[in-house]
Amino acid sequence: MEATIEAPVRKVDKINERIPDTDMPRIVIIGGGFAGIELVRKLNKERVQIVMIDRRNHHTFIPLLYQVATAGLSPGDISSPLREFLQDSKHFHFRMARVKQIHADDKKVETNLGFLKYDTLVIASGATTNFFGNKEIEKKAMKLRVMSDAIELRTKLIENFEEALQLYDDEQEELEKHMNIVIVGAGPTGVELAGAIGELRSHVLPKDYPELDFSKMNIHLVEGLDRVLPPMSDKAGKKAANYLKQFGVNVELGKLVEKYEDGVAYLNDGSTIKTRCLIWAAGVKGNVIDGLRDGAVEKGRILVDEYNRVKNHQYVYAIGDVCLQTDKNYPKGLPQLAPVAIQQAQNLGENIIRIHQNKELKPFKYLDKGTMATVGRNKAVVDAPGITLGGFFGWFIWMFVHLFSIIGIRRKLLVFSNWVWNYLTYNRGNRLIINKDLDDL
Repeated sequence: MEATIEAPVRKVDKINERIPDTDMPRIVIIGGGFAGIELVRKLNKERVQIVMIDRRNHHTFIPLLYQVATAGLSPGDISSPLREFLQDSKHFHFRMARVKQIHADDKKVETNLGFLKYDTLVIASGATTNFFGNKEIEKKAMKLRVMSDAIELRTKLIENFEEALQLYDDEQEELEKHMNIVIVGAGPTGVELAGAIGELRSHVLPKDYPELDFSKMNIHLVEGLDRVLPPMSDKAGKKAANYLKQFGVNVELGKLVEKYEDGVAYLNDGSTIKTRCLIWAAGVKGNVIDGLRDGAVEKGRILVDEYNRVKNHQYVYAIGDVCLQTDKNYPKGLPQLAPVAIQQAQNLGENIIRIHQNKELKPFKYLDKGTMATVGRNKAVVDAPGITLGGFFGWFIWMFVHLFSIIGIRRKLLVFSNWVWNYLTYNRGNRLIINKDLDDL
């Protein structure tokens, strides 16, 4: 009689493998963005076990994504492997996984790799592009929120011009669709992207494609409100609008893109724009995770108190873009900006330490140090408390702040060297199509 060999039993909690059992409190952080990383920094030397979960194994400096999309920087210049934090603490663990649901009653999170228990849960899952329910545009439009979006957009821009070279003289309508670009949303992302593409049209693309007439290339920036940069001051918005016009961008205010099909964008005023590249930068919404109790989610974000505790939950906190936190200065909620996320993480880190020391918690107070946006070479706007700056001085401040904020000396040097080279030569060396083999052409 032959012996039977039993198949090995597979665990349903693979996420727990190689995370040691310990008597230290376990803090689970969902998300490796600005908020998650800052919280790790704050707690790194404390006697706690930190487990970070993210769908991607890297942190991306989102404010500079548009420069990857427009070939000014490469992906590695602004992305950092999350496991770099392992080098500083033996009590930090990272798992690349997708969180499916929170089970607050059992104090555990459900992932595609199984269940992970926590003592304290911090939701820092960030935000995603908000299409405001327009499923048709969501399927067809380009977006710019994560690194893969930037690479896809860069590829789309370059492919359009490569394909334009293959069009016959009598295909003028199709040529117009390939040359035109429509950006929806005149917030910082839309403005910075429009300015960068305007620079490409003026200084780079005519050299790459001398056979094409770039005087016929139109860049449209469409905004539903009546001014550019709605989150910033009116003065900053007017300066930015003027800079955009200097770069040849057609600013369309008080208009909405309602439909996009067959290479045509349909606006709510009855007008149309022909384009094979519609970029949606009109807003973001929180990456809310399933399983939270009733009353915890409001306006697509997780509702928290002044200590970033999630409403109707114990031991669960939310920080960054995903949370909705109000105060007397921001009755509709704090802005979804990196400085807010970083400051919330710093305050929450202090409060977690205070909890372990049985000390009184410290309520969060946002210190607004200003907002800024660049429109292109030598042109940026900065809203600082009591003052609005523009032009070269604003652009210099913008560069300094962003360069200082990038993680790692090596990446700072890479970005700085690329900026100097681009400034001196107008040459952007990352104009690559990397997702198509020659056999597919």
